[in-house]
Amino acid sequence: MLLFWILLATMSGGLLAVAAASWLAYRVFSKYLHHMVSLSVGVLLSVALLHLLPEAFESATADAHTLFALMLAGLLGFFVLEKIALLRHSHHHEGDGHHHHKGHDRHEAGRGGVLILVGSSLHNLCDGVLVAAAFLADPVLGVLTAASIIVHEVPHKLGDFVVLINAGLARRRAFVLILCSGLCTALGGVIGFFALQDAQQWVPYVLVVAASSFLYISVADLIPQMHERGSLREAVPQLLLVSAGVIVIYGVTSLLHHGPAHGHEHAHGAAHGHTHETARPAGHQATHEH
Repeated sequence: MLLFWILLATMSGGLLAVAAASWLAYRVFSKYLHHMVSLSVGVLLSVALLHLLPEAFESATADAHTLFALMLAGLLGFFVLEKIALLRHSHHHEGDGHHHHKGHDRHEAGRGGVLILVGSSLHNLCDGVLVAAAFLADPVLGVLTAASIIVHEVPHKLGDFVVLINAGLARRRAFVLILCSGLCTALGGVIGFFALQDAQQWVPYVLVVAASSFLYISVADLIPQMHERGSLREAVPQLLLVSAGVIVIYGVTSLLHHGPAHGHEHAHGAAHGHTHETARPAGHQATHEH
């Protein structure tokens, strides 16, 4: 049953991200993309810092020093991957106001269109593994991780659309190629489920890698884009949208964590020995409500 939910989250997430990006690319791209970027920052940071990392560090099987070292390695690793263009996504297009010489973006797209698809497919495959790990740790965390990936992927898929269209691909072909790339998330979810369900001790480490990915994307990619719009008129809605992302994730989590479904899931996990609550000191159990 858990595999079904992983597949549903990853497949629907890929479809939603591609559909939203396709619509934005041909309707309201230049007007609303920067709003999506600001909202993504709030969502990614809150999921990473309020949920993924706490879930990983509360595990009884993981050493905190090792997790911090892995987080550092993850941040540096994503930096290296971006440098070799595996995770780089172009958010530029002809006439977007970045003042490149005419034809610059078409030229860049022609050189990097295939690489964009390869990089996106690998990135989506990894996202699927991270979603599976989150579901195995806690179904609520899985839903939040999948949702945050959808929000983050919309501007990235939008950038992919622009690159491929600038390279001369027809809209329908670009849509099909990006959709196939997006469905690699589902493949990653299946791989992650079968690789991690019998290796629960690895789940906290995968969660840390997921958090490192979200933190790196927010700080190194999205926030610099926000700084490109530095006026006070732009800063106020940016702050409001970042705050909205945090509030939405916090509110949804609070609601789900106090709901009967979440309580039943933790009871089910306790019966199978997969919860980390049993390994905590009694005093900690009495004062900490997950």
